[in-house]
Amino acid sequence: MAIEFNEIVDAKLLEVTASGKLSKEDYEHFEPAVSGLIEASGKIKILFVMHDFHGWDLGAVWEDIKFATRHCRDIEKIAMVGEHAWEKWMATICKPFTMSKIKYFDAGEEEAARDWLAS
Repeated sequence: MAIEFNEIVDAKLLEVTASGKLSKEDYEHFEPAVSGLIEASGKIKILFVMHDFHGWDLGAVWEDIKFATRHCRDIEKIAMVGEHAWEKWMATICKPFTMSKIKYFDAGEEEAARDWLAS
């Protein structure tokens, strides 16, 4: 699986690490985790760490669009931590499609991303 996640219910935080290329099957595991945390906590925050990340296959792109539509009001903040310029660009492109605050951090700045999510 190209995606791993850790729920921190007390902080209303879902930590996600993505590597390789995301597939539709990855979203079949990711979506229930997000929905469950939203049901338990209300609005949540997401730390999305991309390590050796190669994007999405076609099935995952469609799942990501559906995910964004379904949860556009359920996610307060998204901190994206990446290694490449295209990932920073992706964070900027996502902003008009969500009600969430989105901020990009370079690799190695995970603690700064966590601090921003907690503020």
